[in-house]
Amino acid sequence: MRRLSSTLACGVSLLAPLMVLSASVLAQPADRDVARQAAIHPVSTAADMRLWLSRVPVTRDFPPDFETMLRSQASLYVIEMSTAPGCLPCGDLWTKLLALRGRYGWQVRTLRQDEAALRSGRLGLPWVGHPVAWVRPLADPDRTVPIAIGTDHGANIARNAWLAARMLTGARAAVGVRAMSKFTGIVGVRAPVSSYDKER
Repeated sequence: MRRLSSTLACGVSLLAPLMVLSASVLAQPADRDVARQAAIHPVSTAADMRLWLSRVPVTRDFPPDFETMLRSQASLYVIEMSTAPGCLPCGDLWTKLLALRGRYGWQVRTLRQDEAALRSGRLGLPWVGHPVAWVRPLADPDRTVPIAIGTDHGANIARNAWLAARMLTGARAAVGVRAMSKFTGIVGVRAPVSSYDKER
């Protein structure tokens, strides 16, 4: 855990800590817009997505029990993610979650857009777009821990799933929140509003 913490502490973040983002929601509109522009990276092409991902540090050091714990906890948790039509980062994150499922046995599911927005609101997360991914116990749909805002490297997603499972089984929450309080913010471009939607 010490190696993991030091690796994360040295990482360069593309997204401000969640607590800072949540506080920015209460800031003046101009300040909020500046914070959002710095933290969120909407992409519409695969090249743009790869460029932003190339700037994201990849977790390389893991604690000794990392793989054993992820496999042993597979029957207890599910990873759920939001998605939207035509969202490139959503497809990228889904592919990485399927790889995690194949390697560690965790279930993965998608959420409806309205359900994902409500879940973000309950946790006080600013709604920045898709994808957003959460871990929750299979037996308790109301206990969720966000593990991704935007797509990320597979190693970082696995690290965050491990941290979420630790937090949900009683590890000190502050440790887990500090370790994964930074996300990439690489999200899909919002679909244009149709004239039909404007008239409704």
